[in-house]
Amino acid sequence: MLDVKGEGTVAGSRVKHVVAVGVAEHGNSAVLVTVARGGELLDRRRVDLTRDMPTHPYHHEGSWAVGRYVNSPWARAISLADALALVERVRDAALRGARESLDALAAALPEPIGSIAIRECPKLPLTIEERIRDSRAASVADSVMYREALASAAGTRGWSVSWYDRERVFREATVALGGKNVEVFLQAMGRSIGPPWQAKHKLAAAAALAAGVQR
Repeated sequence: MLDVKGEGTVAGSRVKHVVAVGVAEHGNSAVLVTVARGGELLDRRRVDLTRDMPTHPYHHEGSWAVGRYVNSPWARAISLADALALVERVRDAALRGARESLDALAAALPEPIGSIAIRECPKLPLTIEERIRDSRAASVADSVMYREALASAAGTRGWSVSWYDRERVFREATVALGGKNVEVFLQAMGRSIGPPWQAKHKLAAAAALAAGVQR
């Protein structure tokens, strides 16, 4: 299940701090950036939580099952019962993938991970069917499912889970750095490990920095 791309562990075993992981998810994949409390970059990787499965069962198959987007060229016929079962299968696969991803990350580092920061989730209806039938909920439910899978896996490992707001997290990272210019700091962090170092990597790194101070 685990699919890690662009993996790089860059810190030596001399680092003994409890460290933090920041997550920037996109679809069924996520960028994980791990930093020490002082801001040293320890690891950067991309993980795919599922493989060979539909990635957006709420927004795609679920919507088709209740009559949304049925005239789209990519739509296909599916019953509501089948859509509900599909969401459950993808959710279970994402949970397994999240556990494997975090197990692999923890095994790659010589120091313990204490916390993980994940983008906060909007409030959604409780049941799968309610989320499918609510068009607003269906548009974000897949992303929430993957975030919750990572949070569950982290909780199983005993890590503290914090939820960040992407509009505030860079300010919080600035506080964590003692007022240093966070953009300059993140640019230097990216240069230290090389490409890829995109907006999602900076977001995950900022979340990790902020989470490390919260412990």
